[in-house]
Amino acid sequence: VIAAIGVWNAVKIPKVKTIEIALPNLPAAFDGFRIVQLTDLHASRLLQRPWMTAVVDRANALEPDLMVITGDMVDGSPQARADDVKPLQSLTAKYGVLAIPGNHEYYSGYQSWLAAFNELGLRMLINQHVIITHENQQIVVAGITDHPAARFGLPDPDIAAALGQAPANQTIILLAHRPMGASAHAQAGVSLQLSGHTHGGQILGAHVLTKMANDGFVNGLYDVDAMKMYVSMGTGLWNGFPIRLGRPSEITQIVLRTKS
Repeated sequence: VIAAIGVWNAVKIPKVKTIEIALPNLPAAFDGFRIVQLTDLHASRLLQRPWMTAVVDRANALEPDLMVITGDMVDGSPQARADDVKPLQSLTAKYGVLAIPGNHEYYSGYQSWLAAFNELGLRMLINQHVIITHENQQIVVAGITDHPAARFGLPDPDIAAALGQAPANQTIILLAHRPMGASAHAQAGVSLQLSGHTHGGQILGAHVLTKMANDGFVNGLYDVDAMKMYVSMGTGLWNGFPIRLGRPSEITQIVLRTKS
């Protein structure tokens, strides 16, 4: 019975979790700016097109200002999973959809997936940044690669490159698949880091081990020096261990606030 409950929790459509995050020096125009974060979707034989469509519909219903995907969108080749990820092309937000790779993109044919993601209309930030202008004020949104990249002869995560030539004294939001390395990102001037990767540990109690393996981070909002970091429980999960108990999946709606 417990196993059945765990599998059901793993495959059901995630609920929306809304949090407010106050950032110092956030431009006044961005007070109330809404970001929807999806992460660890893991399109696979377990989480196929109908599940992905339901997630996309629920995310779009929030009508966010910005949609972000923080890695691990797929498990499998573009040929095997093309139909399952197709609903991602329907994601919409006022200022677009930004994404970064996670470790599973590297295991699943990274270069081919980059081309596929571009065809779906996802703007991939590969150690890059974009500037979001809202009511004549700006913030920077940057993204970095993930650590397995070096094994495949691909660029390592590089926060300096990601922020290169970014305007000075701007609020910086960083998309980083893993919470590890947060201190270095804080020192680089990042205001808010959005991460996934941990799946919240998937099982209450066992999540302590996941926390130990990720620099003491597992899920929720953290203060890392002057930087805020939010680590999502994950929207989906790897099909090799399809169980959640006491660690629910989520579609995260983040509301930015000026710090009073």
